[in-house]
Amino acid sequence: MKKIFYSLLVFSSVLFSAQGKRFFETGDVQLQHPVEKINLRFANDLPFILVNIGGKQYNFLFDSGAPTVISSTIYAELGLEKKHKSKVKDSQKNKQSQIFTVLPEMIVDNVVFKNIGAIVMDLNNSDLNCFKIDGIIGANQMAKLFWRVNYSENLLEATKDLSKFDLNGYETIVPFEAKPQKTPVVKTRILDKNVELTFDTGFSGRLKISDSYFDPQKVKQFVETYGSSTAGAYGAAKPAVGYIFKAELPLGNRNFPNELIATGSSDLIGNDFFKNFVFVMDWKNDKVYMKPIKDPYAKLESFGFGYRFVNNKPVVAFVFREENFPLKTGDSIISINDVKLDDLNQESACHYFMNRVEKDARSITVKVNRDGSILDFKLDKKEYLQ
Repeated sequence: MKKIFYSLLVFSSVLFSAQGKRFFETGDVQLQHPVEKINLRFANDLPFILVNIGGKQYNFLFDSGAPTVISSTIYAELGLEKKHKSKVKDSQKNKQSQIFTVLPEMIVDNVVFKNIGAIVMDLNNSDLNCFKIDGIIGANQMAKLFWRVNYSENLLEATKDLSKFDLNGYETIVPFEAKPQKTPVVKTRILDKNVELTFDTGFSGRLKISDSYFDPQKVKQFVETYGSSTAGAYGAAKPAVGYIFKAELPLGNRNFPNELIATGSSDLIGNDFFKNFVFVMDWKNDKVYMKPIKDPYAKLESFGFGYRFVNNKPVVAFVFREENFPLKTGDSIISINDVKLDDLNQESACHYFMNRVEKDARSITVKVNRDGSILDFKLDKKEYLQ
């Protein structure tokens, strides 16, 4: 399995106020059948669901790391009432003041949610703009049902009765603590430090822990990085030194002995790990049940850099710190493998954001503009931490 860490993307809002806790308890749900199959599209390591609100169809992210969110467009179209306003913190610890409202009805196939608390956000300004999402089905909404998730088959099922799911073979059982907005948090121990990981289906990456947990004396090998490899609801993380390494990961009743971990500003476990399992989320008993369907072992293969699109232009945002590595953060990419990337409109920038030119290549040529100088480099994909 390949995972190139610069492609990580996070969209998880966090709120801890007492007012917010009461707000996220609201709502009800109705099912037509004991188990409902729900449309799911797993793309770019993120899960999307089509929903119906007020007779119109919208695209929502299925994100256990966030509360339910609706776009400011939906809020205005429905003429919803502002319940209160409060500061919300995203996964990169950026804060903004947001409106809280109650969504009268959301229909997801044969599942009807009523009076769900939701945060209102302008989703056009986030790094998820290319996915054209209109909102998030968040943890406070998910917690009203049991969910079985199988990314490999684009299959999502929901029920009010856990016994309707056959849990035979779900041998990995992971207890969690539900935070005020119902986000599940898993306790583990990494490098002899107690770590609380958000179980985050809105995180396309694998495993990330806060920088303070890293100890170079306790790992055999590590890769030092610089830049920004993640983005939250309000923008990218600030450039910083980071590390990628392998370590033991105790998760519930199972140990993963050689897990690939990166450092950053948040503690998250995400879809690059989850997609190796079918898993059931159970907020009644605060547990996740996991059945393996693929080998969860991950390689670290990379060209040693990553880039973001800023104003439709690709800019190097993340590099591996190794001797004589030619690219630098801030380099403006002109082309990769002779595919011109420096004069794109929003549609074509989104195409290359989601369909990276270098994705399946073993070697690439990169042309960049660095302070007015045009530079050409050839890079080979390498495996690190073997």
